[in-house]
Amino acid sequence: QVQLVESGGGLVQAGASLRLSCAASGRTFSSSAMGWFRQAPGKEREFVAAIRWSGTSLYYADSLKGRFTISRDNTKNTLYLQMNNLKPEDTAVYYCAARTTSSGSYYYAAEYEYDYWGQGTQVTVSS
Repeated sequence: QVQLVESGGGLVQAGASLRLSCAASGRTFSSSAMGWFRQAPGKEREFVAAIRWSGTSLYYADSLKGRFTISRDNTKNTLYLQMNNLKPEDTAVYYCAARTTSSGSYYYAAEYEYDYWGQGTQVTVSS
């Protein structure tokens, strides 16, 4: 079992930065692939970024490259998402997810590939 708790969301103006955190419980975090997804009002949940268990492989949604950075600290069982130059269209609930088994892939970008999910943290960007 893995429990995930996101934090760091809030209301910011366009152009601001936020860093989201995802605290994980359990001994499998350091061996789990992790990902961030988001769901805007009235839209389906979409992939944001993913990171390999070792932190050596990163993968981003094309539209977010250059503004968002995923990272992890396995000593703290924590996943991060640094978001810079935020735009109103980034407004969404942001979720972290964990995959505790490996299929050999370096990262996973589909919801069904993840086993555990957090409850989400709201990010609202005003114009």
